[in-house]
Amino acid sequence: MSRHFVSIEGLSKVYPSKEQDLVVFEGANIGIDKGEFVCIIGHSGCGKSTILNVMAGLETPTTGTMIMDNKEASGPSLDRGVVFQNYSLLPWLTALQNVSFGVKARWPKWNKAKVDAHSSHFLEMVGLSGALHRKPSELSGGMCQRVSIARAFATSPKLLLLDEPFGALDALTRGVIQDELLKIWSETQQTVFMITHDVDEAILLADRVLLMTNGPHARVAESVKINIPRPRNRANIIEDPAYYKIRNYLVNFLVKRSGQLSGSAGQVGGATQEIDPSVEIHPQSEQSAGLKAAI
Repeated sequence: MSRHFVSIEGLSKVYPSKEQDLVVFEGANIGIDKGEFVCIIGHSGCGKSTILNVMAGLETPTTGTMIMDNKEASGPSLDRGVVFQNYSLLPWLTALQNVSFGVKARWPKWNKAKVDAHSSHFLEMVGLSGALHRKPSELSGGMCQRVSIARAFATSPKLLLLDEPFGALDALTRGVIQDELLKIWSETQQTVFMITHDVDEAILLADRVLLMTNGPHARVAESVKINIPRPRNRANIIEDPAYYKIRNYLVNFLVKRSGQLSGSAGQVGGATQEIDPSVEIHPQSEQSAGLKAAI
C-alpha cells in the first residue's frame, strides 16, 4: 500500500472492558492517491468517525499505522485539516479572523495584508465575500459551515478530513455547499477523505466510495469506483448511464450485505475488494432500486 499518498495499514480500535472488549473495527487497510476524493459510508457505530479521528491525529489506534507522503503520521498536524459536522468556529472572531487564525499558524512569516488576502480568497470561493467581518452569531448555520470549509482549505493541508460536514444542514443549503465544495476542490486538487451517510452525496463528490460492514468487528469491505466524468453537478449526474447502477449497488450494500458481511470470518486484514458497478453489477443490486439512499 506504500504506493499511495495516504496508506492506512492494519488499523483497529478496541475499547477495553472488564467483561468483554469492544472491537469497533479491525484490519482496516485504506489507500488514497494524491488529489483523490474518497468518501466512506457505513451504518452508525461501525467506526467511521474513529477512523477519521485517527487520521487527524486526535485518537490513537489499538493497532495499525498511517503513512502520509512516505512518512508515518501521528498526532495533530497542520498537514491535516478537519471539518466537523458542527462548525466549531471561535465565536469572538469574525469569519475572516477565523480563517486567518489558521493561515497565520501555517505561514507565520506572512504579513497581515497577505494573510487577509489569502483568507479572503477562500471565503469568496464559498460565497461569503459579503460576510467577511461578521461573527458566527451573525451568520446562519450554512454560512458558518462555509467558513469552516474555507478555513480548512486555506491552510493547504496535505489531507483534508470531512466528518459529515453537511449533516446538520437543510437539503437546499446542503446542495449549494456541495457545489461550492466541488468548485474549491477542483481548483486546489487537495486529497480529501469524507464521511457521509448520503449515497447521492457520495456519488456526486467522490472518486471512490469505501463501504464498511456493520459493527462491532466492522471492516472496510469494498472500494467502489465512481465512474462518472467530471465536472459533475446534481442535474447532470442522474443522466449518466452509470449513475443508477452505482447508486443501486451502494444502497444494496447498506441495506443487505453490510449486515451479512459483518464480522465475516477470514476477512480481517484482507484486501478491500475493488468494484466498478458501471461495468460489474452485484447480482442482488438490481433489487435495491428506489430504496432510501441516506442510511
